[in-house]
Amino acid sequence: MRYMIEIRGRNQTEVTEFLLLGLSDNPDLQGVLFALFLLIYVATMVGNLGMIILIKIDLHLHTPMYFFLSSLSFADASYSSSVTPKLLVNLMGENKAISFHGCAAQFYFFGSFLGTECFLLAMMAYDRYAAIWNPLLYPVLMSGRICFLLIATSFLAGFGNAAIHTGMTFRLSFCGSNRINHFYCDSPPLLKLSCSDTRVNGIVIMAFSSFNVISCVTIVLISYLCIFTAILKMPSLEGRHKAFSTCASHLMAVTIFFGTILFMYLRPTSSYSMEQDKVVSVFYTVIIPMLNPLIYSLKNKDVKQALKKSLQKHIL
Repeated sequence: MRYMIEIRGRNQTEVTEFLLLGLSDNPDLQGVLFALFLLIYVATMVGNLGMIILIKIDLHLHTPMYFFLSSLSFADASYSSSVTPKLLVNLMGENKAISFHGCAAQFYFFGSFLGTECFLLAMMAYDRYAAIWNPLLYPVLMSGRICFLLIATSFLAGFGNAAIHTGMTFRLSFCGSNRINHFYCDSPPLLKLSCSDTRVNGIVIMAFSSFNVISCVTIVLISYLCIFTAILKMPSLEGRHKAFSTCASHLMAVTIFFGTILFMYLRPTSSYSMEQDKVVSVFYTVIIPMLNPLIYSLKNKDVKQALKKSLQKHIL
């Protein structure tokens, strides 16, 4: 559906809804993809919400590390929920339309929680640095007030950054095709559809995205450089192993998340293709939110013990 408006003295058709072309138009493949993504989404929600509840009810997990982890699980569940339900509906339904405002809302909330996750992972790296570099000062360096401020800053930065991107993107005119060659409202395919000059958008998006990713990656790298230096100075092998084990889950989550993001944004433009972009997008929109609770539950002894105690208590 479109409506006619007057732009600079001439009639043009302004887009009021978009069509998400999705991952595939093969009916047989769509059924398989629906079953696969539904299973992944259920696992994502159970894993992340279960992690939040487990941390809430187990007093042994009421520490800064798990305070950050519960916030990370909330961000994972939220940004997966901004994309996956619509993806599932489009895979099984014939009407693949999304309204202009619905597209803007999806764009905003996905960007907000994805950006928040980026900053949270950086803050969690600093938390591990504070715990290992100076354990005696750790309760002071990571007090409840400081943890709250760091988490609040992560959410404010994520939502503020997304507000800028959303405002810059949806102030543009869309008066041509309304067919988005993607499974959700993402910046590159939207900019391709615009009949406005998008050069400023490209500069602003690149500047903010580069600053956010580079600043977060820098914090992570410096934190882990200090962490590894502190671990190497430990006299006992057991102490080194225990210190490294407290970082293993976070290090794996960071590597997967930032590795995917850097691959997305540091590819040469000559190798860019929308089909490749969609495949990579599936990984960080659908797969990563499911992987994080698995990584933290399988690699973390405290979480495994808390889960075992909770299951025993409720089963017995």
